[in-house]
Amino acid sequence: MSIVKSKLSAKDIETVESVRQSSTPTDSKSDGEKVVQYVSYRRRFTGLVALILLAATSGMVWPWFGPIANNVSDEFGFTLDQINWFSNTVNFVYLPVSALVPVLFSRYGIRFTCQLGAVFMLLGAWVRYAATSHNLSTNGAYALIMVGQIFGAVAQPIFQILGPKYSQVWFNVKERTTATMILSIANPVGGAIAQILSPVFSNTRLSILYLGVISTAATPFVCLIGEKPPTPPTYAAGQEDPSFSSLARAMWGTEPKESPAFMTPHERIDFAIVAWEFGILVGVVNAFSILTSQFFEPYGYSDDTAGFLGAVLLLVGLLAAIITAPIYDRVLTRHLALSAKVLCPILGAAWLSLIWAVRPNNTGALYALMAIIGGTSLTMLPVALELAAELTRNADGSSAVLWFSGNIFGAMFVLVNGALRASDSGNPPQNMHRSLIFQGVFILGSVLFVVLLKGKQVRREQDELKANGPKDVVVEVNDVE
Repeated sequence: MSIVKSKLSAKDIETVESVRQSSTPTDSKSDGEKVVQYVSYRRRFTGLVALILLAATSGMVWPWFGPIANNVSDEFGFTLDQINWFSNTVNFVYLPVSALVPVLFSRYGIRFTCQLGAVFMLLGAWVRYAATSHNLSTNGAYALIMVGQIFGAVAQPIFQILGPKYSQVWFNVKERTTATMILSIANPVGGAIAQILSPVFSNTRLSILYLGVISTAATPFVCLIGEKPPTPPTYAAGQEDPSFSSLARAMWGTEPKESPAFMTPHERIDFAIVAWEFGILVGVVNAFSILTSQFFEPYGYSDDTAGFLGAVLLLVGLLAAIITAPIYDRVLTRHLALSAKVLCPILGAAWLSLIWAVRPNNTGALYALMAIIGGTSLTMLPVALELAAELTRNADGSSAVLWFSGNIFGAMFVLVNGALRASDSGNPPQNMHRSLIFQGVFILGSVLFVVLLKGKQVRREQDELKANGPKDVVVEVNDVE
């Protein structure tokens, strides 16, 4: 058994392609060895950048109205609960679309599915802007913004769910977690940018216009996304795409044992735990981003401060994810479940602490808690997505289930928190203290299930077995054009 690794210049590409054509994973040599070739192409980074921009832009839709909710209410005449539905609609539309994304991918491929998402993103942006006309009634403006949000809600799950699948198709084992991290945090980064940008404009109509401009500028990048490489970078990337229905059968326990999609009873329990924890922790961040100003403004914090607090949560998380993802790829490759067991209780305690921290003149403590929540939450995001793909061997199907869970919990948190808002006679008026109690207790109680997680990384074991198995000559070629 031998392993050959190389980096090729442009002059070597023709030679590599000839080797690829003559040496496939099923080729046999006279001495009983077989050639197994895996190739990493430079164009994977072009598609990665395009998906980052599209995911970040589509991620601006759901939190855009959060920091400016009170201004939108004054300018358009909407109630706060009506404005909350601009974001909540994204969560609810996300649910059926997330189930359709794996079907679209298996039938039409990554490129067409992303192009469809870009079209809906563009339509949503300009339908939303049409609602800013002064000639429209309050109800007419509300209806148009809602239609725009629905279109945007169709685009968002496409770019989120396909992230783990794109990283599996285009990246090798030592890069896969990092690629998944970058793609999974692109949406929250878009949310952080939205938290900062939406309040800086002189009025809400101008704010909505610039969201349309940003969406238009990002749309052409969809042309840079490739379908799949000529030669896969790993064993998993070269396998036939499992269907979403096979994941459902595996979770139900009816998939045959000889099927690649078969899951053991403990794998099914582990995946259920990952989906539950992911759903709650993503859902609460989504809801908190939507309700940012409503949590803080009753205690004397301005729109700008509320936006900065939400942005700190997401931007500190971004930095933490950038630092930790390469570590998971290179060092902690087999410790995804252990990471969840360490970080989840810390995260639960931080959310519980907000019950006492959200009070007047406590900006420093709030920034610290936002940093802790962001750092742990976004570090866990790619870990959970990769762990789900490891357990199911179905990257797009497991990603769809996790994001479905995150959005249904996000919608639940928005509705429950809105219902728990104090009345005008509260101290202070319309405070969200009861919402913070519900949120903190529910999250801390839920994250304790993580102690049951075993998290065997089956997909990685298969990749390593195929790459290092006996009687194989493994050729790993990196950075081909």
